[in-house]
Amino acid sequence: MGTLIALIVFSFLIFFHELGHFLAARYFGVHVEVFSIGFGKRVLTKRIGETEWSLSLIPLGGYVRMKGQNDSDPKFVSYDDDSYNIKTPIEKIVISLAGPFANFLLAFLLYFAVSSIGVPTPLSHIGSVVKESPAAQAGIEKNDIITRIDGQSIKYWKDIGKKIQQGAYNHQLHILRDNKQINLTITPKLMETKNNFGETKQRYLMGITPKMDAYESVSYGLNDGASFAYEQTKHASLYIINSLKKLVSGLIPMENLGGVIGIVDTTSKVSHMGIVALLMFTALISVNLGVVNLLPIPALDGGHVMFHLYELITKKPASEEIMFKLTLLGWSILLSLMLLGFYNDINRFFG
Repeated sequence: MGTLIALIVFSFLIFFHELGHFLAARYFGVHVEVFSIGFGKRVLTKRIGETEWSLSLIPLGGYVRMKGQNDSDPKFVSYDDDSYNIKTPIEKIVISLAGPFANFLLAFLLYFAVSSIGVPTPLSHIGSVVKESPAAQAGIEKNDIITRIDGQSIKYWKDIGKKIQQGAYNHQLHILRDNKQINLTITPKLMETKNNFGETKQRYLMGITPKMDAYESVSYGLNDGASFAYEQTKHASLYIINSLKKLVSGLIPMENLGGVIGIVDTTSKVSHMGIVALLMFTALISVNLGVVNLLPIPALDGGHVMFHLYELITKKPASEEIMFKLTLLGWSILLSLMLLGFYNDINRFFG
């Protein structure tokens, strides 16, 4: 069941991306010949209006084929009134960017839905205390609850970090232990910790970790929910951009690169954790699709934007021969990355 949910989620993300291209193309009067989820042989096709809507055999992506535009053959052009080729560079850029924009919009909507359902938020309950840390020296114990820091009420774990990261100052803590209030003084220490990329960073820490089963589902109103959705979408985008930078620079080993199999497997596992976890993960993958498609690689949306910017600046389209060679290079890069991701996924499954 989890695998089926994962395939539905992945297909939905592809559909939403391609729907962005489709709507932008139709807005500018471009005839869309085919709207396909998947590549290769079509297993199911239905004509709606002037467009063939298809499900294809290989569920590794999708495409919108517009009149006069074909990634597999950039030399294929048409100059009819409803052709992609006769549109201005700005209109082509908008059509190209509409797909990634749809992914960011979908992520925002999913995060907003989570904010309405309820965001699992860790409470200020202490799960463990690091030995010889400032917290241990101050007398903090496992299962303590931090209720106040420097006179300000504390309820959630995130509020602790906001106070502690100010520096190595003395802080007055109110602790709830066995239904008794205890007052303690603690001075955070600048300590080394690793971030999500395995890099060593220095932060002011007390030496405590949250209690994993102590959390509260927090629902937001319209304004706060929109703010939450925006911040989460921005955070996810920056995280993926930084991941790509570190992957290219070699700071993240290439064996960490995952493929479609890994995404489907992880989605399947997350689906068993509840609707909120599934929505959060789906939003992250949607942002990932948006960011990756903006890369300036021919055959991706970012590559199309690159060609259209050249046309906008020089007032003439790029050479068909150069576009053809660069597109072949782009497909080679994408195919190599997909095969590497597939190889890494298989390696992880079989140890």
